[in-house]
Amino acid sequence: MNILLIEPFLSGSHQKWAEGYRAHSRHNVRILSLKGRHWKWRMHGGAATLAEQFHQLNWKPGLILATDMLDVAAFLGLARQSAAHIPTATYFHENQITYPWSPADEDVSLQRDNHYGFINFTTALASGRIFFNSHFHLQSFLGGLPEFLKQFPDHHGLHRIEEIREKSEVLPLGLHLQELGLSEKPEKAREATLLWNHRWEYDKAPEVFFRTLFRLKEEGVPFRLIVLGRSYRKAPEIFEAARHRLKEEILHFGYAKSRAEYARLLWQADILPVTSRQDFFGGSVAEAIFCNCYPLLPNRLAYPEHIPEEKHAVHLYENEEELYSKLRDAVLRIGAIRERAAFRDFVARYDWSILVADYDKAFGQLAQIKPK
Repeated sequence: MNILLIEPFLSGSHQKWAEGYRAHSRHNVRILSLKGRHWKWRMHGGAATLAEQFHQLNWKPGLILATDMLDVAAFLGLARQSAAHIPTATYFHENQITYPWSPADEDVSLQRDNHYGFINFTTALASGRIFFNSHFHLQSFLGGLPEFLKQFPDHHGLHRIEEIREKSEVLPLGLHLQELGLSEKPEKAREATLLWNHRWEYDKAPEVFFRTLFRLKEEGVPFRLIVLGRSYRKAPEIFEAARHRLKEEILHFGYAKSRAEYARLLWQADILPVTSRQDFFGGSVAEAIFCNCYPLLPNRLAYPEHIPEEKHAVHLYENEEELYSKLRDAVLRIGAIRERAAFRDFVARYDWSILVADYDKAFGQLAQIKPK
């Protein structure tokens, strides 16, 4: 079967996901994309550009698979001559209704932020099937729609929410986990090594992460630190402050030059304290857990889905004080932590080699259902 995967923002995790599915699927997957930059403009204008490119393909897919960055309603309207009778599905990596906007974003003060959420809403209405990367994401999107829609003057469309619910399901994010395996594990430091392997952005709450580490240092608790992740032009100032205040603890600080170096650093780390305000799935968390890192995760968002339920009390925390207490205890017990049973097998189910069968089955079934 031919699948056209449309990604207006081909970068980062979106690109890894799209190319990962194409590489592992038994179907013939072709990617139609735009460069991963100017995300707001991609949501506004990407549909027009990609519809024009679709007309020129001279290649008819059995399924159109879009991501949440595409205005699917606009795309289908513009591509109706070529897209008629082709089933359409959308994969939601994130959504702009429940995503916590940075207070520094001018669209919030100018009240323009709602437009992007409404694109997600009409995209869901226009799609024949909707896939979310986690149960948390599905429930938060559906749960956030009533309040979001009620803020508009009239014709709220609240009756359409159940329609969206009925055509929604969870399909976890496919990851390249097996490539993180190492034939020879790196030597561990004597002290516990803590890990940050996320984007350097507001929604990951780096100030909470580093404030917790500053407290450890002030109390004389020894540790080492690996900070990974991509830094952007407006990265939070706390990263530069932490670089100086924790210079004696730092083993690595910055983006890994290669996937091999990234894997080596994950295996070198011991403990993963996560502080994010938002994560619809948490691919970097699953990667660290796969590399035997001991997770300390907020009891919210998608994180409980990555830990066996019987271990929630040990690895999930409710507030910053509980995070500090659990982290301090883990650091001081690092010998026992390193000897414990890991959760590698629990998150291994996200590897493409396992998950692709679910993708192919779900999309194959959709291609057999022709739009009315």
